[in-house]
Amino acid sequence: MMAPAATALGFELRVLAEGDDVSAVAAVSTSPVGDYKDLQTLVDFAQGLDVLTFDHEHVPTDHLRALQEAGVNVQPGPDALLHAQDKLVMRAAIDRLELPNPAWASVDDVADLVSFGDATGWPVVLKTPRGGYDGKGVRVINSAEEAAGTEDWFQAMSPLLAEAKVEFTRELSALVARTPDGEARAWPVVHTIQVNGVCDEVIAPALDIPVEVAAAAEDAALRIAGELGVTGVLAVEMFETPGVGAGFLINELAMRPHNTGHWTQDGAVTSQFEQHLRAILNLPLGATDALAPVAVMKNFLGGGNQDLYSAFPLALASEPAAKVHCYGKSVRPGRKIGHVNLIGASTADVDSVRRRATMVANIIRDGRAAADEAPHTFEETA
Repeated sequence: MMAPAATALGFELRVLAEGDDVSAVAAVSTSPVGDYKDLQTLVDFAQGLDVLTFDHEHVPTDHLRALQEAGVNVQPGPDALLHAQDKLVMRAAIDRLELPNPAWASVDDVADLVSFGDATGWPVVLKTPRGGYDGKGVRVINSAEEAAGTEDWFQAMSPLLAEAKVEFTRELSALVARTPDGEARAWPVVHTIQVNGVCDEVIAPALDIPVEVAAAAEDAALRIAGELGVTGVLAVEMFETPGVGAGFLINELAMRPHNTGHWTQDGAVTSQFEQHLRAILNLPLGATDALAPVAVMKNFLGGGNQDLYSAFPLALASEPAAKVHCYGKSVRPGRKIGHVNLIGASTADVDSVRRRATMVANIIRDGRAAADEAPHTFEETA
């Protein structure tokens, strides 16, 4: 999804692909296949690049340091990226910055987990510090007795991160971008809806959020970017907690264009993909104003329809204003394979915009319009 922005700006984009069948190969003409965990592969790939960036946080930090020492311009750098790679490091940094954190602890074993739960109250959330995403590596522990069943997690990785389970009204995301010279801009704070640990829908901006909470959330994201030396796009995922702290608690960080920012492709002056390119190249950042009073991004996951294009006539005819973004991935149940963006002329239209975006996404997923299409209840899950 960064390829169109690079083409428009006249930049040559190269991608180190994990395989011949990954979607980036179809979008970017120079896409050698290689293992990002192999240092020599990274060194070879980086030759002649003005800047090296990445679309996930799993590149080994030591490799990035070695690239920097070899003169490669890595953005964001490993010192910043570590806070998105390791949740324990992130939690300590948020405390150090005196920004709103849930209660948390580094736990080495079941006994530590039980002590934390007894002190803060059950249930608690147990997380693997590294490698988790889209709900993976996250487990809710409801009691000391249930904690006894986590021994296998500690055997696989220790220490783990324990957090108090937060009571929240909704989830938010504050998206910002920052250049190496320190210029930074924020998009409006958005409301994100998760289903089974996966981002399902985004409403931009977050409606009915107190002005002071939205401002504090943007300021927190900008401060994190500045204090940690983040470059490129940063997503700060948050829990809205009215009456607690600043009205929110920080959940997780992502240092890359993020699912909660996909709405910017069609709903903001500058998309997160163009902004990431501008930022890592230390160019002036684009305006982040919203183009409409409300924008909705609706993900669609793999379902019964293997031939997505076969559903396009019905899907596109059902809502001509919808913008469909398919990822070029093979269809597997539960896999993110695309999203639909749709804007509305008024915040009063939000329910209609959500239903129409959902209708388009469902047609593509299922290959047909549901015969008993019912209004979506839009229930959220923690």
